[in-house]
Amino acid sequence: QVQLVESGGALVQPGGSLRLSCATSGFTFGDYAMTWYRQAPGKERELVASISRFGGGTNYADSVKGRFTISRDNAKNTVSLQMNSLKPEDTAVYYCNARDYTDKNVYWGQGTQVTVSS
Repeated sequence: QVQLVESGGALVQPGGSLRLSCATSGFTFGDYAMTWYRQAPGKERELVASISRFGGGTNYADSVKGRFTISRDNAKNTVSLQMNSLKPEDTAVYYCNARDYTDKNVYWGQGTQVTVSS
C-alpha cells in the first residue's frame, strides 16, 4: 500500500521557519521524483519545489527561491522542505507528490497546513 504522510505544518509568525517532512512507503522511493505543491484557499494547487530521483536536480517556484530548500533521503524514503523567511502568502496546505519517470505512477499525500500569521 502506497503511503505519503506529510508532517511539520504549523502556525508560525512572519519571518519564521518550518521544516516539512514527507514519509513514504509502498513504492521504490529512488525511482520517483518528489515534489512539494501547495494550495491556498480559493487558489489552484501550485508547484513549490521538486527534486530529481537522486537529488542532483532541484526546481523552485520563483516565489520561494532563496527561502525554501528541498532535500531527500533515499535511505529513509523521505523528502523534506525547509522553509525560511516565511510570509503570509506562504499560507496553504502543502502536499507531497511522487512521480515516476514514465509519469504513469503518481501518488499524493493528504497534506499539512501551514499558516503564517502574526
